[in-house]
Amino acid sequence: MSGATRSEGARRPRVARVGEVVRTSRVTPHMIRVVLGGAGLAGFPAGEFTDHYVKLLFPPAGAPYGVPFDVEQVRAELPQELWPVTRTYTVRAWDPASGELTVDFVHHGDEGLAGPWAAAAAPGDRIQMFGPGGAYAPSPQADWHLLAGDESALPAIGAALTRLPAGTRALVFVEVEGPAEEQPDLVPGAGVDLVWVHRGNGVPGDAVVAAVRATELPAGTGHVFVHGEAGLVRELRLHLRAERGLPPEFTSISGYWRRGRTEEGWRAEKPAWNAEVEAVERTLAGR
Repeated sequence: MSGATRSEGARRPRVARVGEVVRTSRVTPHMIRVVLGGAGLAGFPAGEFTDHYVKLLFPPAGAPYGVPFDVEQVRAELPQELWPVTRTYTVRAWDPASGELTVDFVHHGDEGLAGPWAAAAAPGDRIQMFGPGGAYAPSPQADWHLLAGDESALPAIGAALTRLPAGTRALVFVEVEGPAEEQPDLVPGAGVDLVWVHRGNGVPGDAVVAAVRATELPAGTGHVFVHGEAGLVRELRLHLRAERGLPPEFTSISGYWRRGRTEEGWRAEKPAWNAEVEAVERTLAGR
């Protein structure tokens, strides 16, 4: 599960960088943390946003090239089936002092592309990437914050919690499969209510939508971050904007992925999906 098809946000030059695996660890049974370093990440321009993301490039099986490679040359000289496959992942942390970039991967056995790569990654392995992009960071002017999502939003939520001013009121809802997937290093500070919502065998997103709907929001100006599977994003966007009347300029809401779709498929569908949700939102807001 990747944080796929992000908003363009602040555009960066498409400079391909190479990261080298420094170490890996299991944060939870289904979440693998990969720390990348090396000279290829020198000057990595992250830090402005807490939802920074990178587009990882995976050469397909049988590709006649390895890391590093010239993306434009590959696309110009080889058939499309040999082009690198892109998967988008949120930056969990960037340490400019050590030059280490931390990325978390959801892993469900052999399912997908990036998860199996992370499970097999060993020190010295290399991965090529574009980025970072990004668009959101908690506003220090907000009276309160709401952050909600599933596993794909966890890295951005974790990064955002480190940037909240001390004592700031924040409501945080994270949907995971069950208690074993609660991340022990996600420690809320004073003023932060962190609720782990367990999905079990239910439909992804339903549990966190219900939890947010049942919550009374604080008074004052709130800053909202809701990301994850498209279904939960749609429901919470309509609930928060159309039903509760929160202004769009104080909400960062986007579908990172969609059930039953590859990243490529979701990327192609997302503009029409956004237009449809916006139309419903206008209708509900004007009723």
